[in-house]
Amino acid sequence: MKKDFTPEAELLFLALGGSGEIGMNVNLYGCDGKWLMVDLGMSFGMNEYPGTELVFADLEFIEERLGDLVGIVLTHGHEDHIGAVPYFAADLGVPLYATPFTADLVRRKLDEAGCAGDVELNVIDKPDSFALGPFDITYVPLAHSIAEGNALVIDTPYGRVFHTGDWKLDEEPLIGAPATEDELCELGDAGVLALVCDSTNVFNPNASGSEGMVYKGLLEEVRKHQGRRVLVTTFASNVARLQTLGDVAKSTGRQLCVAGRSLDRIIEVGKANGYLRDFPQTIDFYTAMDLPRGEVLILATGGQGEPRAALARIAEDSHPIGLDEGDVVLFSTRQIPGNELAIGRVQNRLAERGIEMVTDRQSDIHVSGHPGRPELQALYSWLRPELLVPVHGEIRHMQEQARLGLSSGIANALFQKNGDIVRLAPGRPGKLAEVRSGRLVLDGDIIVPADGEAIAMRRRMARDGVVIVAIDGKGVAQVVGMGLPLDEDYDEFVAEAEGDVATALAKLKGAARKDRESVIEAARLAARRAAQRWSGKKPQVKVLLAEG
Repeated sequence: MKKDFTPEAELLFLALGGSGEIGMNVNLYGCDGKWLMVDLGMSFGMNEYPGTELVFADLEFIEERLGDLVGIVLTHGHEDHIGAVPYFAADLGVPLYATPFTADLVRRKLDEAGCAGDVELNVIDKPDSFALGPFDITYVPLAHSIAEGNALVIDTPYGRVFHTGDWKLDEEPLIGAPATEDELCELGDAGVLALVCDSTNVFNPNASGSEGMVYKGLLEEVRKHQGRRVLVTTFASNVARLQTLGDVAKSTGRQLCVAGRSLDRIIEVGKANGYLRDFPQTIDFYTAMDLPRGEVLILATGGQGEPRAALARIAEDSHPIGLDEGDVVLFSTRQIPGNELAIGRVQNRLAERGIEMVTDRQSDIHVSGHPGRPELQALYSWLRPELLVPVHGEIRHMQEQARLGLSSGIANALFQKNGDIVRLAPGRPGKLAEVRSGRLVLDGDIIVPADGEAIAMRRRMARDGVVIVAIDGKGVAQVVGMGLPLDEDYDEFVAEAEGDVATALAKLKGAARKDRESVIEAARLAARRAAQRWSGKKPQVKVLLAEG
């Protein structure tokens, strides 16, 4: 590898997102002077970045090498794998590749962003391989919680990589036809250099379970609640779960009502791509509310506590769909870490209104889309890779999968995290260098660095409040404090702070009395010291000084 990180006669791997965190997956493979990108995902806004909506991987490394980037291959249609496409694909300027369902989702995103004409989107509808520079790529269907979950076989002059994407094993998948054990064993027989593998559920000692099992659990649960309205919330992207719920509605004699734009979109895309063919005709909100309570099954977004989603609005009784005491909400989802408080708020509001809730802890109404330990070990035994590279997880997940792989007979396991350039072949695998990898956030309509001054200042303001000092042309100061815990003492604080500013300005000598920077700094320090005396806080202080 050259000092400018151009790949030489070797196979490199570099994660810019998704290694050290769950979400925001962006992976790069380097070979013979070229780079291949696998997935271009995002995460949603976090408390550590107040006021932001979306979080992206910083693509600076590959943006500086666009001439060497041969394309972007997308494994499946979840937001943490395709969500950044409409924000970056046009600027990256290389072709995208996806299977039909994923491509349809991406096309709609590009249309909404107004950049569809600027991006080449190639639909791969056959299992044949396609070449991008030194990489020969083949899609391998695997089960997941969305239609057309895929692994990638990436063949290079230096060995074959099996990149799992997100996956699980499912004996009753309901949607799609995942690769069989025999097919995966054939790949193993041909030789696999490196298995780059999803680590999300490595601590789960059990297999994730089948969608067929969920059908039985949901059918049994809905049948328990005759005469009551039943609402099911699930991940909108889970086409198999939507098919399951359509079948449950028909089997229980209930009409199906869908609440949530993302559900409407997935149903439309699913039907357009040959899925959900016998999905029942849905009814509108008002028809649903006119039916006897036991004759409707409601499917709603919002199982992660999203405040603007349908379930939160239904819980607050501010949605056309209404639930009353005795009605039932089934959470056919898993609780994503970080969403506990938001989910709790919605559930407490439902409980306050006497609405019964059932989660996957009480009934078999959800299975994960990621592999537990038995599934990981099964894949190891079928593919028999020389090297395991854990991805798609926090540090603890990836380290644990490395240990699991070694204990299961894989000769080498390579731990890496975002920003680590590692060589997979030739020679002994290992880390070569560390490059910049960071986060960007969508702040309003602007993408900015997550560690930039705007976010840092907002975080400080949220913690300590803000004080504004306005000084007129005569040197008289007015102080306004916001976010300080001084409700009862506020007026006295303001009076004292204004006096302190006046005293500080009066102490300035000579040229400093007319030097704007000296005046502003003296006023800032005086106001901040006053705020700290009164509140124990160290607020951000902004001084506005009149001209003259």
